[in-house]
Amino acid sequence: MTAPVRMVHLGLGGFFRAHQAWYTGAAPDAADWGIAAFTGRSPELADRLAAQHGRYTLIVRGPEHDEMAAQSAVVAAHPGTDVAAWCGYLVRPEVAVVTLTVTEAAYRRDRSGGLDLSDPAVRADLEAVRSGAAPVTVPGRLVAGLAARRAAGAGPLAVVSCDNLPGNGEVTARVVLDLAAAADPALAPWIRDSVSFVTTMVDRITPRTTDDDVRAVHERTGFADAVPVVTEPFTEWVLSGDFPAGRPAWDARFVGDVTPHETRKLLLLNGGHSLLAYAGSARGHDTIAEAMADPVCRDWLSEWWDEASRHVPLPAGELADYRAALTARFTNPRIRHLLAQIAADGSQKLPIRVLPVLRAERAAGRMPGAAVRVLAAWIGHLRGLGAPVNDEGAAPYRKRAGSVPDLLALLAPDLAGDNDLIKAVESLGRGRG
Repeated sequence: MTAPVRMVHLGLGGFFRAHQAWYTGAAPDAADWGIAAFTGRSPELADRLAAQHGRYTLIVRGPEHDEMAAQSAVVAAHPGTDVAAWCGYLVRPEVAVVTLTVTEAAYRRDRSGGLDLSDPAVRADLEAVRSGAAPVTVPGRLVAGLAARRAAGAGPLAVVSCDNLPGNGEVTARVVLDLAAAADPALAPWIRDSVSFVTTMVDRITPRTTDDDVRAVHERTGFADAVPVVTEPFTEWVLSGDFPAGRPAWDARFVGDVTPHETRKLLLLNGGHSLLAYAGSARGHDTIAEAMADPVCRDWLSEWWDEASRHVPLPAGELADYRAALTARFTNPRIRHLLAQIAADGSQKLPIRVLPVLRAERAAGRMPGAAVRVLAAWIGHLRGLGAPVNDEGAAPYRKRAGSVPDLLALLAPDLAGDNDLIKAVESLGRGRG
C-alpha cells in the first residue's frame, strides 16, 4: 500500500534519497508519510524514478562490504518545472512538511543575506508570482506554493532547509519573505503566522552513483534499478523548530539551538572537504580517500581541524570524537567521493566554511596558516590548478584571481586591507599550497 503524500521535497537527488527520505522510510510511522519529490529543473531523474514508482536501492558502502536495501518513502517524482503539480500538493491540508536540498547558490541571496532582487531570474519570478505564471527559482517556487496554500485555506506547515548554510531556516525565511513582501503585501504576514522555518544540520556523505553501482544492484537483487544511491554508514540529522501540522517520527536529534552542531559540521567536515578538494586535487588526487592517503594532505587537514576547532562551541572531548569519526569516514577506500564534485560552487562555500575561521583568527591576532592554505588553494583552483572550475558564481573571482588584493576585495572586503594576510596567501606559491 502506498503511503499518502504528506511531505513535499524540492531537490530530488542522491543526498535527499540517502538522508531525509531514508529517515522518513525508517520511521515507525512511515506508512503515514509519503513524499512527493521534485527535481531542481531537469526531468531526467524524476522520469526514471517515476518509472520505478519511486522505489530505489540505497547502497550503504562500508569499508569492507555493501549493504543494499529498497527504499519506498518517495511515492511520487516530478520535474521541478512542473509548478502546477508543486502547488497542487501544497494546497492539500494533509501536506505538513516541505523539505529542501537545493545547494547554497539556489537561495539567490545578495551580500547582505537578503534576496537578491537585482538578479534577473528573481525579478522574473517576482512578476511570475504576481501574474500567476510559473516561477523558476527556489524562492519563487516556495512563494508560489505558499500563496496557493493560503488561497486554499489549507493551514500551517513547516519548511525545512537541509542545505549547508548557517541558520538555514532563517536564510530560507528571509528570502521567502523578501519575495512575498515584494509580490503581495498580504502574503508575507500570512507566511509569518502560518509557516515554520526549521533550522537543521544534515550529514551523510553521498558520492555520485556509477554504472558499476547500477550493475551491482541488478546482480545482487535482481532489480534493474536505474537510479540507486550510494552512501556511507554514518548519518546525522539535528533539527530545531516547530512542526505545526506534524512530522514523521524521525530518529533524529531535536534541540533548542542547532548552531554548535552546525558549526562543527560546516567547519570540520565541509571545511576539511574544501581543503582537500582544492589542495588535494592540485597534488593530483581524485578522491577524498586518495588525498587522505597522502601524508602531506593528511597533515594539512589536521592543521585545519586544530585551527577550526577553536571556533566550535562544543566540549573538547566531543570534538575529538568527531574528528576521529571524520578520519574513519574520509579514509573509507570504498567511498569514491570525487574532489571535483566537492570543489563545485566554491564562491558560495568558502564564505561559509572557511572565512569564519580566517576572520576569527585574525581578530585574535593570529595568522591562520590552515585557513590561508584553503584560500590559496581555491585561488589556485580559479587559476586552473587541480579540479576544474564548476561554479556559476566564479566569473568575477576568476577575473581577479591574478591579484590576491583584488580578489579579497570582492570575497571579503573587510580583509582586503590586511597586508599581512595578503602576503601569507601570496607566499604559498600563488595557490600551490
